Amino acid sequence: MSATIIAPGATRTLGNRVSLEQTMRNSFTMAWRGLLKIKRTPEQLFDVTLQPIIFTLMFTYIFGGAISGDVASYLPVIIPGILVQTVITTSVVTGVQLREDMDKGVFDRFKSLPIARIAPLAGALLADTVRYAIAATLTFTMGYIMGFRPEAGLGGVVLAILLVIVSAWAISWVFAFFGVIARSASSVQGISMIVLFPLTFLSNAFVPVDTMPSWLQGFVNVNPVSHLVSAVRELTLSGTFGADAALALAGAAVIVLVFAPLTVRAYMRRA
Repeated sequence: MSATIIAPGATRTLGNRVSLEQTMRNSFTMAWRGLLKIKRTPEQLFDVTLQPIIFTLMFTYIFGGAISGDVASYLPVIIPGILVQTVITTSVVTGVQLREDMDKGVFDRFKSLPIARIAPLAGALLADTVRYAIAATLTFTMGYIMGFRPEAGLGGVVLAILLVIVSAWAISWVFAFFGVIARSASSVQGISMIVLFPLTFLSNAFVPVDTMPSWLQGFVNVNPVSHLVSAVRELTLSGTFGADAALALAGAAVIVLVFAPLTVRAYMRRA
């Protein structure tokens, strides 16, 4: 006769199901595990620490004079663009690390533990919001050092950061889905870059839309990244929560509604 081992404090119902309270507790524990991994291997933060600094310096001093006449005039354009590009690109890590954990057998170990099966996935998604916050904070800090002064003040900056974090968290469900169904971590990264590069560079993040060919303007104007960048500019420059911000949140909600069930279903089949 087999015996089921229950961890102290765990409450199980209906066979192998864990209570909602324990599921949340397990998820936060897994999120803490993800943060500890960053502490032990700080090079995992290179993308959210070096990328905003390098990209801000590079794009500003290369394109600032040509596009806006001088660096100071270009900063209100480029800082929101760099912010959105950096944080959204960072969301790829969710799927890559998820696939790596599955390939290394880490998730097989989780199966043997008396924890909620969904906790490792939920924890990974929660932990990565810290990475988004670091990337967003460093981007604005770099912009401030270079002379960017958001007219909406700290409140507008905080709202813009929260909006980008929510959007990136929603997009991370897409890459988490790729992480579950893909065969390797490198394939997850390859697929993600194919998706992200056109969306970020064919947007209004770096150059005004009216400087592009008319046939390209149509795509740029409906690109969800363009709406997110415009929303960040409005929040930081005027403190306005306008139509672009509403569209960005609506798009994030649609992504979660579509990809969260797909990801959870695919993950539970393997967990």
